[in-house]
Amino acid sequence: MSTIEEPDSAPPPTAARTGLPRVRPGDQTRLLTRLLLPAFAEGLIRRRPRAMAWAARVQADSDAVATVRDLRERYGPGPLQLSPAGRSVALVLDPDDLARMLRETPEPFTPGAWEKRRALDQFQPHGSLITRGPRREPRRRINELALEMDRPLHDLAPAITERVRAEASAVAGVATASGALSWDDFAAGWWRSVRRVVLGDAAADDAGLTDRLARLRSAGNWSFLLPRRRRAREDFLARLEERVRAAGDDTLAGRLPDTEEAAGQVPHWLFAYDAAGAATLRTLALLAGHPEHAARARTEAEEGDPAGPRTLPYLRACVLEALRLWPTTPVLLRESTEPTTWHGTVIPAGTVFAAFAPYFHRADPAGSYGDAFEPEIWLDGRAERNPALVPFSGGPGKCPGEDVVLLTASTWLAALLEGREYAVTSGVRPVAGEPVPATIDHFGLGFAVAAD
Repeated sequence: MSTIEEPDSAPPPTAARTGLPRVRPGDQTRLLTRLLLPAFAEGLIRRRPRAMAWAARVQADSDAVATVRDLRERYGPGPLQLSPAGRSVALVLDPDDLARMLRETPEPFTPGAWEKRRALDQFQPHGSLITRGPRREPRRRINELALEMDRPLHDLAPAITERVRAEASAVAGVATASGALSWDDFAAGWWRSVRRVVLGDAAADDAGLTDRLARLRSAGNWSFLLPRRRRAREDFLARLEERVRAAGDDTLAGRLPDTEEAAGQVPHWLFAYDAAGAATLRTLALLAGHPEHAARARTEAEEGDPAGPRTLPYLRACVLEALRLWPTTPVLLRESTEPTTWHGTVIPAGTVFAAFAPYFHRADPAGSYGDAFEPEIWLDGRAERNPALVPFSGGPGKCPGEDVVLLTASTWLAALLEGREYAVTSGVRPVAGEPVPATIDHFGLGFAVAAD
């Protein structure tokens, strides 16, 4: 293996004082305890089941969104200056400012902020997301080409559909026979399908590979406190590279050029598919709690040739709505590489710009649909016209795998819904006519399943 790049061992120096509205110490403490600490406890890189159960019980995101809303009402639209642990942070509160931050990526707003590099370096040192400088563009291009960015049906859609339906149908069959579906049951089939789609059928049962990744992601949760697990990372990357080399042309990895630079992008694909699995089961919970939407989704699922690749626009919209309501990346980060001017104020280089996605997706920037389940906004243009809604980020740093993820998730949902009805049996659940819960624990989701 070639030498692995290491991120900076220490954060950049504290930026100079700026003219941004400065959040008072008491308000900063409140923001950190109601937003940052719960997010850290839940796991920024790999979710922790116990912490997620606690967050759902107390509806932690509700308090966090209310806190950010209060700051905007009292300090204005920002950005607001914070200084946690001596770090210069600009909290973005306005949709147009969010759009600019994402649009002007990677320069002067790089997605490779020091905090993100420290965390993701645990398992993807060559990933384009944390790459800065001239290497970023070719690595990003590798992802865009292999994942066929902005193409609803990937060229591999027939193979993806076949593999996904096989695993999803197996899970659905067991759930129908037992009358119940849990996260553990779903996740086992989900990961088999992901390994087959990304690495090929020979990797279907290689749970050890994704388990190793999970352990490294857990280490990423503690990236600021623990040393890098270099040996574990090297072992994981070596095992993954073997799988990538053996992947056939009908897999996502098989579409990569034969270079370590290319293979180094795959850890992030697997990382992203973990969040996609959570979003898929959350979407099923939304549909189970909203019978009218479920009927429309089931009709779409049962139309056409189930075995063939389909765009399934309504089911895709439902997944996007689940990602709006429960963002899998709650805090979007960019770091300025040069001084930038915001509303007449010059902000120094090295400032971290942070946007709390649940606030943009749920509070005033989201529009009238805030806490409602309205997948139609992703079909009638309302979501596209609203810069506050960024379930897959946006701009040049937008997730290149959006369409592959939506193809996988919608195909899974179609297979689960065909000829079956679901009811959520766990505590916190979506209910038609009521605001959608601010926080939901996908690990704790349980369903009653019945053939219709």
